[in-house]
Amino acid sequence: MEWRNLGERTVYENPWVTVNMADVELPDGRHLDHTVIRLRPVAVAAVVNEADEVLLLWRHRFITDAWGWELPSGGIAPGEDPSAAAARELEEETGWRPGPLQHLLDVDPMPGISTSHHRVFRADSATYVGEPEDAHESTRREWVPLKTVPELIARGDVRSASAVAALLLLHNLRCGRSSH
Repeated sequence: MEWRNLGERTVYENPWVTVNMADVELPDGRHLDHTVIRLRPVAVAAVVNEADEVLLLWRHRFITDAWGWELPSGGIAPGEDPSAAAARELEEETGWRPGPLQHLLDVDPMPGISTSHHRVFRADSATYVGEPEDAHESTRREWVPLKTVPELIARGDVRSASAVAALLLLHNLRCGRSSH
């Protein structure tokens, strides 16, 4: 069963988000107005060091009024290489420059309403280059043991969908090898 988008009209727009109302035709022929939130893609960086620790940001999100661990991330500029965006965001938000980045996974956190597409990259090393340019984005930056990821997620200390997906996959790839 496929829903068909017959057209959209913009109801709000700024440089970061466009909110449209779509005329959607359901498989039975009925029509409905459906909100569509169009966002630019996001690059996410996950660095795991030799001690199986992952570099995380502890930050408050005023929208949900929640504190939690997150991976460095940010918008991909038009024409920007997604892995370059991930490296840029990591360095701006943490002060660490990643080693070679590899694509880890893609996440669409809210595909029923939003085009928010997150491209997650991983690196197995990073070099400290100085204080983060965007230090205001987090209260602290820490290397957190990857083995604690399931507990952090279960406790609600990691709430971002892309961070949950990436950290669980990294936990499985890096820590799962020693538990079998």
